[in-house]
Amino acid sequence: MVSNTPNPNLQLLPERHPQDDLFICDVADAVLKDVMPQMEHPFYSLSKKPETAVRRYEHNGHWVEITPSVKGLATIYDKDILIYCISQIMHKLRDGEEVSRRVRLNSRDLLVFANRGTSGKDYQALVQAVDRLAGTRISTNIQTGDEEQYDTFGLIDAASIRRKHGNDGRLLWCELKLSEWVFNAIRAQEVLTLHKDYFRLRKPIERRVYEIARKHCGRQPTWSINLDLLHKKSGSKSSLKEFRRSLRHLVEHDHLPDYSVSFKGDTDLLVFVNRGTMYKEVQVVEAAARIVLEAATYEEARDAAPGWDIYHLEGEWKAWMSDGGLDAPKNPDRAFVGFCRKWFEKRGRP
Repeated sequence: MVSNTPNPNLQLLPERHPQDDLFICDVADAVLKDVMPQMEHPFYSLSKKPETAVRRYEHNGHWVEITPSVKGLATIYDKDILIYCISQIMHKLRDGEEVSRRVRLNSRDLLVFANRGTSGKDYQALVQAVDRLAGTRISTNIQTGDEEQYDTFGLIDAASIRRKHGNDGRLLWCELKLSEWVFNAIRAQEVLTLHKDYFRLRKPIERRVYEIARKHCGRQPTWSINLDLLHKKSGSKSSLKEFRRSLRHLVEHDHLPDYSVSFKGDTDLLVFVNRGTMYKEVQVVEAAARIVLEAATYEEARDAAPGWDIYHLEGEWKAWMSDGGLDAPKNPDRAFVGFCRKWFEKRGRP
């Protein structure tokens, strides 16, 4: 007897790089990170064709204006590069290491991380993506951390690409300098963990809907939104009718990571239900609770953040790791002191 139950995996891209490949194990297991303001507002094109028109988005007193270069607006697939950069920085912050706006990328590791192919055309696509990221300019009054900006900036400020044997040769690595705005958002811990199957979603609109659900539903049991508002938040250029058709496909096949989605009756109200699959975050919360620091660490932490209640900061540190989906650090004592130092640098004395 043939089952009529949809198979969600049939709607996802194949997993090109299995987790049991030891060469890429550390990359494939990396916690995916995203900057929350970018998950809230449509910074990226959902079209595979170059989008060169200026777009403006306003909601609840916030506005964003995105100006593409002649090569087109950065796409949601180009964003994979930034997610990879953010993930690397968050791992360093977790371990109490110094971080900077400059991030060196191993090209193959990035392709593996994003569940892409590793042929010549895939490396060339990375170069084109870097060009679009560098050329996209954003004006906004969105807050990052405890600052509010009314200025214009790029997603990345500079890029350096190394090839073997000239322009047509194999891409070895690239180094990006993240914009101050993006870097401030990361350091302010405005990040969330993404499901690894995010990179297996075939359609740009599915990625965008997942981002919005991850931001708004989070760990809540359910979250609802009207179709027209979701359409606005998505940044989709399709008509509302086409958008509704895309969402009905998503509802029918039920393949969105972390959340199932359905229409409420015959209305345009969409209901997202948490699947309870964010198992890694549950493990992280438990791991953070089990961390025991050395007595001497508290003294170092007091020196790093004078005037602050060090046990309060310990709670903030563990909550930060839990909310970000970060693994327990290799050296918890050093990581905690580093957290306290950055806390004091940002806030000063209480």
